[in-house]
Amino acid sequence: MNPTLTNRQKIAQIFFPAAFIHDSEENHQALENLIREEEIGGLTFFHSRISAAANFEKRQEVLDVSGTLEKLVTLINRYQEASTIPLIISIDGEFGLAMRIEQTPAYPFAISLGGISQEGEKQVEEVHYKMGLDLKSAGIHLNLAPCADVNTNPSNPVIGYRSFGSDTNAVARLALAAYKGLKKAGIGACLKHFPGHGDTHVDSHLGLPVVNKTKQELLAEELYPFQYGIDHDVEMIMVGHLAVPALSGNIEISSSISRDIITDLLKNEMGFKGLVISDALNMKAVANLFPNPGQLEWEAFQAGNDILCFSDHVKEGIQFILERGKKEDIELAFQKVLGLKQKLGILERKTIEIPHFNWEHHDKFLEKLSKEFLCQLEGEINPIRIRDLGESGNLGLRSFPSGPTTTFESLLQEAFGRNLAEISDKKSELLIIPVFVPSAKPMNHFGLDKSDLEEIQQLAHEKPCILYLFGNPLALRHFGDLSIYSSVIVAYQSFESTQRVAVKHLMGEWKAIGKLSVKLS
Repeated sequence: MNPTLTNRQKIAQIFFPAAFIHDSEENHQALENLIREEEIGGLTFFHSRISAAANFEKRQEVLDVSGTLEKLVTLINRYQEASTIPLIISIDGEFGLAMRIEQTPAYPFAISLGGISQEGEKQVEEVHYKMGLDLKSAGIHLNLAPCADVNTNPSNPVIGYRSFGSDTNAVARLALAAYKGLKKAGIGACLKHFPGHGDTHVDSHLGLPVVNKTKQELLAEELYPFQYGIDHDVEMIMVGHLAVPALSGNIEISSSISRDIITDLLKNEMGFKGLVISDALNMKAVANLFPNPGQLEWEAFQAGNDILCFSDHVKEGIQFILERGKKEDIELAFQKVLGLKQKLGILERKTIEIPHFNWEHHDKFLEKLSKEFLCQLEGEINPIRIRDLGESGNLGLRSFPSGPTTTFESLLQEAFGRNLAEISDKKSELLIIPVFVPSAKPMNHFGLDKSDLEEIQQLAHEKPCILYLFGNPLALRHFGDLSIYSSVIVAYQSFESTQRVAVKHLMGEWKAIGKLSVKLS
């Protein structure tokens, strides 16, 4: 690589604008031109423009999403071809490639992994090692994960299931284990969202969240997992778009553009020497603060960010920093990015082939994990009684929301030779209620119908009910007093493998050994 780069070229290396897999050819060409003309340092891939701020849930847009993985790999090769210095390719894949790309392996959410009670750190590291290998095979170098946010606000609209839980110590250890797993796979990783996004009630994609806590409280909770990571040599931290007045001279300013928070606190006071990356600069918390294109990028840089993620104004941002930035600050950020490229082996160019995944192996791995986090929250299960009632035709089943037959349902039908869903509520002496929570996010009762929630509670008042919750356990806050159910089991995920484990648990073949990773109130 040519060591005689100009200042402008060095600044360009800290820019990682967004790349969209499902986009027009015109937009692909525009990004190709930007790579050639501005000589940027990296890209952050998203599924499509409309979904850029969303995780993989029910998308609003109608897109032809066939072949997303093939398109991703083709674009990576194409964009690398256009670059003078090979690009760092990053993605936000907290639960694997599947967070952004269909038909790729999905891993359990952080909230589920936090429910593993035996050798949690070892297992979380293994999950992220496998996840890292998937990412690497698709040409990704950097995963913008894991979250080191402590899930202290059960109504948090944006963190929730993305955090390892409500226990500060557990979050610190598991976030580090996740980081180590990705690193072991040869992938870059970062702890996020500094100084801690867990206790917020505003989604920073839509507005600026404010955390009103004292510095003492923040040191004991929000900041602790980051300090723990720094003490264990974590090399990258992402700063979130949230205001924490106690850390920024009592001013409500986004941490991502606050020199008090990034330079004074994170780098000087907490001793972080690694790379600081900004959260996406297109997010509403900061995107419209400055009327002049490029000024936001300058504010983020002068606050202490070494990488600017998802800048919408690359050319203007480079110019702003070129005119105002100190030479030594530019050099330091550039050297950090260059060092990362060397460490991850990016400077040796290679063409990426489309990866193939071993789905059978992946399913077995998910089953193993499901056995570890399945959690008996309330009551006991009496498998002998279950079998007796099932065989005599007095065991009923009501699935919520109603829909196609689930794996859980069909396995029970197989076990008893009858469809339990057809046994009337009157005839059944015991009712099994599997609930498949439609959304991982808390809006609109996690996507659950209010009438369904009322009906479930009504059934539990009328007769003994066993509730299996497949999804975010925070949804249990909408199920009334949990003691009305004869038993409550948190299964966390709705993977087919998790449903198989839940049936084994019901039949007495498997004990639930997981724990609840979050406080419900």
